[in-house]
Amino acid sequence: MQLIVISGLSGSGKTIALTVLEDSGYYCVDNLPAILLREVTVYLNQSGHQRMAVSIDARSRETLHLLPQQLADLRLQGMDVHLLFLETKTDTLVKRFSETRRRHPLSDNRMTLPECIQLEREMLREIHDLANRIDTSDLSANSLRAWIRDFVGLNHAHLTLLFQSFGFKHGIPLDADMVFDVRCLPNPHYEALLRPLTGKDQAVIDYLDANADVNRMLGDIKRFLDDWLPCFIRDNRNYLTVAIGCTGGRHRSVYFVERLAQHFRKENQVLLRHRELDA
Repeated sequence: MQLIVISGLSGSGKTIALTVLEDSGYYCVDNLPAILLREVTVYLNQSGHQRMAVSIDARSRETLHLLPQQLADLRLQGMDVHLLFLETKTDTLVKRFSETRRRHPLSDNRMTLPECIQLEREMLREIHDLANRIDTSDLSANSLRAWIRDFVGLNHAHLTLLFQSFGFKHGIPLDADMVFDVRCLPNPHYEALLRPLTGKDQAVIDYLDANADVNRMLGDIKRFLDDWLPCFIRDNRNYLTVAIGCTGGRHRSVYFVERLAQHFRKENQVLLRHRELDA
C-alpha cells in the first residue's frame, strides 16, 4: 500500500494537493488526527485500497508529536510512505487569509495572524525537516496541481533530483536544499532581441553556450553534484532540491536547470520547475 501524507501551513494549498491526489485515484482523508493514522491505514489496506492520501497538520495539535514515529512504524511494516510538506512565506499567507476572510485554525483572539502563522511553523518544524517540501508562495493553483501530479508520477524507490530555476528579486525558494547563484554571468536580459525570450529558447541557449564562464560554472556545478550525490543517496534521502537563481529567473537560471536536468536524467530520476515561468 502507498501512503502520501500531506502536511504544511494553513493556506499553503493542502486542499488543492489532496484534491489532485483524489482525482488520481487515491483514497483521501482530510484533517485526520495523527493518533488515528495507523488504524485508518490498516482498515483501508484490509478493505482493498492500495493508494491512500491523508492531510495531517496543526489542527491535530494534541497528537501531532506522534506522527514521525507512526510514519517510521508504517515503513517498518512494509508500507510505501511519503511525506509532502507545503510551505509559504508569511506575507503571502497573510494576503491569502485576508482575501478569503477565513480565520486561522490557531486563532484565539489573543494572537495576531502573523503570530498564529509563526506558532504553526514551530509546531510543524519536526515534520518540516522530515518531508519533501514545496514552496507555494509564488505558485498559481494550476501550477501547484501540475507539481503534485509530477510528484504522484514518480518512482519513489529512488532519490529524485529536483532542479528549480528562480529569480533572486522574488526571493529564494523555501524548499531548496542547495542554492547556486548565476547572477555573475552575462545577462541575456540586456540584449534587446533576447529580452522577451527565456532560457528555453534556442537564441538564448546559443548566446549562453558561447560564453566560457557559463560553461565553466555549469561544469563546476555538474562535478559538485556528481561528487556528492552518492552521499545523499547513502543518507537515504528521497528528494534533493537544487535551486539555480539569476536576477529575474527567466534566462540564465532556466538555461542552467534545463542543462543540468539533461545531464542528470541519464542516471537519475529528475523533475524540473521554473518558478517564474510557471507562476
